[in-house]
Amino acid sequence: MQIDLSHRIETGMTIYPGDPSVSVDPHATHVPDGCHVDSVELGSHTGTHVDAPLHIAPDGRALGTYSLDEFTFEAVRVDCTALDDRDPISIEYVPDCEAELVVFWTGWSSHWNTERYLDHPYLTPDAAAACAEQGYAVGVDTLNPDPTPTENVVENEPDGFRAHRTLLGADELIVENLCNLGAVSERFELRAYPLALGGDGAPVRAVGVVE
Repeated sequence: MQIDLSHRIETGMTIYPGDPSVSVDPHATHVPDGCHVDSVELGSHTGTHVDAPLHIAPDGRALGTYSLDEFTFEAVRVDCTALDDRDPISIEYVPDCEAELVVFWTGWSSHWNTERYLDHPYLTPDAAAACAEQGYAVGVDTLNPDPTPTENVVENEPDGFRAHRTLLGADELIVENLCNLGAVSERFELRAYPLALGGDGAPVRAVGVVE
């Protein structure tokens, strides 16, 4: 069975603060043009998307250097749904198992397109380092594996993009803004094929495959 784990791309959707806004507007319509064509404007990290190392490091690997099979992962889902606003996902949540990608399931996709979505749980530096050491790519159902800056910043939160730098610096991909993770099993196959932009990141149609 295949389960859609992707947010729809639409005008006004949630973006990382400062990223390009998203608009999907008719360019041509059946009347009078005889066909329908949409004009789409968005950033490379819009919606459900994958980050490549180039996103953080000037000499990092670009998406275009990856083969298609590198966007299919044997994934393990970790239940983090007990966490609350801006809670850390600590090293204790990092599994020790055979997997290519760890998906941290917070349930935060239920807050998509609300202000609260930006105040999501985040990976601690130690948790990100443990993932990198075990060779795990990372998936999250949040805007960011790092804390997203808002007026609700909590004291002692890690600043900057420490989880990004650790994971991407280890050549491990990051898949952000997943959804519907409650519909997959603890073990599943994640397919996250990016648009052929070839650069620092791209939207994906993320699909979970379960038996």
